[in-house]
Amino acid sequence: MDKAKRVSMAEALSRIQPGGRIYLGTACAAPATLLAALEAAQPGPADLEFVSFVTTDALPRQNGSPRTRYRHRVFFVGSDVLGLADTGQLEYVPISLEELPALLTSGRLPIDVAMLQVSPPDANGFVSLGVSVDLAPAVLSVARRVIAEVNPAMPRTHGESFVPVDRFDALVDVTTPLAEYRHPPTRETPALVARYIASIIEDGSTLQVGLGRVPNEALRHLTGRRDLGIHSDVVTDPVVDLIEAGVVTGRRKTRYPGRVVASYALGTRRLYDFVADNPGFAFLPIEQVCDPLVVAGQTKMVSITQAFAVDLTGQVCVDEFDGVFYGGVSTQAAFLRGAARSPGGKPIICLASATDDETVSRIKPMLGPGDGVGIARSDVHYVITEYGIAYLFGKSIRERAVALVDIAHPSHREALLAEAKRLGYIPQEQYLASRVGYPVTEERVVRLKNGVDVLIRPSRAVDAAGLQALFHLMTPDDRYTRFFRRVRSLSFKELQTLCNVNHETEVAFLAVTGSRENETVVGSGCYFLNATTNLAEIAFMVAPSWQGSGLGTALQARLREYAVSRGIRGFTAEVLDRNARMLRLAKSAEGNITIATEDGETHVTILFADGAC
Repeated sequence: MDKAKRVSMAEALSRIQPGGRIYLGTACAAPATLLAALEAAQPGPADLEFVSFVTTDALPRQNGSPRTRYRHRVFFVGSDVLGLADTGQLEYVPISLEELPALLTSGRLPIDVAMLQVSPPDANGFVSLGVSVDLAPAVLSVARRVIAEVNPAMPRTHGESFVPVDRFDALVDVTTPLAEYRHPPTRETPALVARYIASIIEDGSTLQVGLGRVPNEALRHLTGRRDLGIHSDVVTDPVVDLIEAGVVTGRRKTRYPGRVVASYALGTRRLYDFVADNPGFAFLPIEQVCDPLVVAGQTKMVSITQAFAVDLTGQVCVDEFDGVFYGGVSTQAAFLRGAARSPGGKPIICLASATDDETVSRIKPMLGPGDGVGIARSDVHYVITEYGIAYLFGKSIRERAVALVDIAHPSHREALLAEAKRLGYIPQEQYLASRVGYPVTEERVVRLKNGVDVLIRPSRAVDAAGLQALFHLMTPDDRYTRFFRRVRSLSFKELQTLCNVNHETEVAFLAVTGSRENETVVGSGCYFLNATTNLAEIAFMVAPSWQGSGLGTALQARLREYAVSRGIRGFTAEVLDRNARMLRLAKSAEGNITIATEDGETHVTILFADGAC
């Protein structure tokens, strides 16, 4: 039967009538040979409109820019069509891809001809959609005619990729290589963002990673994880690396355990050969892959979305920046909503803190007229830049603004802080002591002598509420011995002194339990450097239920490690004689210890014995 349908290029194109709407397959399935012939035909059918998601390099190009005689209606503005924006031939449709099948079947977006690229038929008369299933099943259900390039380079894939030959009106044989895509070399900023992303991905997580450079770079930092899974709109080459390294096994996936689920693949020939006839991959229609209910059904689902800009309230721009449409809504909103409802899930927004020349902040007081809101502030959880991690969900506007200014580019923080005050987002007395990014490399997980693990991490300006909660857990006597006075509450200024530090002369570490989304501060250790003596005064707070667990010792050791790395000579501490626990803690420190007591107070000096000067 397929022999009767195999026709010449000219005969296939004769099935296309003037005024028709033509769907082009996604990525590797874009029929580049047919499209080039159609563009070159003289006179060729008039008034065609092409509909596509991502066509990679299928459009003919001239001087590096796409060239076409026709209009293009697209759901994603990629580099393949961006050059058409100024010609009037490009129409961008902002729509979440899981909504497209319903739009097609409703008849509101009729398709006259679908043009795809498929594998050769098998003995049973089925071709495979290969590495680009995505929208094809929905389009094939409504297209009046279907024309396909039959390419032996297209791999046969598992999942819902098989289509009977009799669904096609014309088949054209081609032997061109599949389109390949390689991310450009990663610069320092995306690499730093990627490391922050990787730091919050846990063993057993299931990942969705789009085409963005930063999310794909994050995959390269996951080689130390175990039993990761993939449930993603697209898979790229780094996924192969993680499978071969034994990192991606899918063993803990709730749905499709042991299998990689995707809707299309885009990468190099190595990737295409890896997925060919590989039952470890299931290529499914896009509406199944990114259905928020399906995504939410995966335990520890992580969705990583690359954005162009975020404002201080948490609104996210993903498909327009400074008035230029680029990218698209795609599957981002659906995956973020699904990951937010997944048990242990993490919806992540990532972006560089500033433009490449650092002159424009991508964290803005308010999104401008040319920055479209693609993700509502109410749907945003994690925001990550090269300067740290902000968690926004359930937070007030004040808390969001402080957290986002904290991860903005240092050269823009003062201006953002001033604008946030002008807008009334934060109080006038708010300040930011640090001029550097949050030092994520200084985080440590410590197992205490009671067998419990705690995270000891640097404090941030947004930790004031956590410290206030710790303060109110302490007994009146604990408060007195810590602050040398009877105190029932801490002022905003006092709280900021304890957490809003510069990480150099003012240092504070918190001991926290629970997830990053819902941390509980159970201990605090801080020091303040005397530049004249090069000695730092230390102080601690430990929740009563954690006293005796070794937490104070762990905090002291962490402060010491940090101080030694910065060349500090030692610590000093002022301790009330009645504070036996603090005296024991100070005396247990490593180094040369001297103690002097006067008027009920003990002055402790600890000089480090390992060469700090």
